[in-house]
Amino acid sequence: MAFYVVYIVEAHSSDMWQMQSNVHDGVIFKNPLTDPERQQVAGACVRNLHIAIPALIDSVDNTVEKKYTAWPDRLFVIGSDGIIRWKSQAGPFGFSAKGLAAALQSLPKS
Repeated sequence: MAFYVVYIVEAHSSDMWQMQSNVHDGVIFKNPLTDPERQQVAGACVRNLHIAIPALIDSVDNTVEKKYTAWPDRLFVIGSDGIIRWKSQAGPFGFSAKGLAAALQSLPKS
């Protein structure tokens, strides 16, 4: 079993929807316009939040976000066959630890 974070479109960029808490914390990024810019912002996010799970980065055309309707954030369980077995409601308020645990437990043992 593997776990990944997929960094998608910046939710609180300074040129779109800046939150005062981000200003207070000094987390101020413009919406990246190129893949290298998105990689830079994602890298800062991973470092600043001390994310230990491997991070993958969606391209600036937002292919992953569009295919999975992942914004603002979601949790997914994807089987080894590539089929989505469970998808959370929009996070963070729609996350369900019990739903995620049940979905993980229902996966075939390999």
